[in-house]
Amino acid sequence: MVKQVAIDGITELTATQITAHLAEGVLSAEAVTNACLDRIEAMEPTLHAWAFCDRQQAIMQAKEADRRRSQGLPLGPLHGVPIGLKDIIDARGMPTENGTSLDAGNRPWDDATVTQRLRNAGAVILGKTVTSELAYFNPGPTVNPHDPTRTPGGSSSGSAAAVAAGMVPFAVGTQTNGSVIRPASFCGVVGYKPSFGSVPRTGVLKASQSLDQVGFFARSVEDVALAASVMGADGQDRQCALNPGPLLETALSVPLVTPDIAMVHTPFSERLEPETTQGFAELIEVLGEHGTETALPEVFGRGVGWLATIMASEMARNLGHYAEREPDQVSDVFKALMQQGQAISAVDYLAARDMQPVLLEALEPLFERFDAIITPAAPGEAPTDLSTTGDPIFCTLWSLCGLPAITLPLLSGANNMPVGVQIVGAYGQDARLLRTARWLLAQCHTNEESAT
Repeated sequence: MVKQVAIDGITELTATQITAHLAEGVLSAEAVTNACLDRIEAMEPTLHAWAFCDRQQAIMQAKEADRRRSQGLPLGPLHGVPIGLKDIIDARGMPTENGTSLDAGNRPWDDATVTQRLRNAGAVILGKTVTSELAYFNPGPTVNPHDPTRTPGGSSSGSAAAVAAGMVPFAVGTQTNGSVIRPASFCGVVGYKPSFGSVPRTGVLKASQSLDQVGFFARSVEDVALAASVMGADGQDRQCALNPGPLLETALSVPLVTPDIAMVHTPFSERLEPETTQGFAELIEVLGEHGTETALPEVFGRGVGWLATIMASEMARNLGHYAEREPDQVSDVFKALMQQGQAISAVDYLAARDMQPVLLEALEPLFERFDAIITPAAPGEAPTDLSTTGDPIFCTLWSLCGLPAITLPLLSGANNMPVGVQIVGAYGQDARLLRTARWLLAQCHTNEESAT
């Protein structure tokens, strides 16, 4: 007799565990979807993670997934897994309102490429998760699942919070500066931002085309590897042409030799909370001879300004019409960004763009010596200020360079709130990065067990 998974335990499962249970007949997609929907119904009045969620539509998708399995039809790698999409990502039959009242009621005709890829992989799309206004800094209503007085981060606030709260095992977000890594750190989940150009952005709100990247939230490294493995170029996003190789297979493999990791101190290290500094000191002890501390040259500190120049200029070009059309319907912080972007000269914009490959090249010796680098995902715990989404400073350089990054919930702060450890890999070496991340998790868990 097959042992059934308890209904009240379904929302604790990872996406990988769900697909295994569904394949074995231990669970049905309908049961998994209902469990997630029930949790959303129970927690949403407090958490406010969803901009749109349609129970009837979700159950219809789940029943179709069960029908396919019962008839022996081919199943995708995410068969029956409930997911959430950040509300700047198009999905047919659902609104895309981009976190602004100016797009209220907007319903796209087609799926974004990432949405279509997830559907083809068998995922059940529950709805749209909250984003900050036009994916910038003005926060939406979502609160942190660990402490409702604290921010969940932004702009992918709803996606990170929904995964952390057990509403879905997996969600999609985007990052222009720090909008995947930072909320994942604050909410205590795994957040993965692939290399720039490896996930198509067709059908996703265009904020800054030189920086925008799609990313993933889940409870395990295996889950984000599984989701990213079904992506790839679509022929429409001309900046998406990178093939990072066999992500899932490599991520699940054991390194042939013990990875060497650099703990990188950036020019912004003075912004770290004392508990974060202490946590990283303990982490370097765990790594032992395979961990080396190093500092980036001061020139990397100028990367913050270069990213700000690129982002403000391109966002003003792409999104300025919102402020021009209805200035009273957008926030002061968004209007200030538009004014800043419009004031940037072409010379300054092009000079900032020129520095992206220069910084990337300057990091090559580091990645020739080390398998990956570790660095903070955020200064520390999520701030107790719901008017802010927190400081993205520790994500900025890696977003500017388009490098793959993943954050793991390995540390905690003074108030026992989660603090992420960010691992960054060489450009295009996503599979190696994911394998190293799993290795580091295993090392930390082994160390914890030895300590007890």
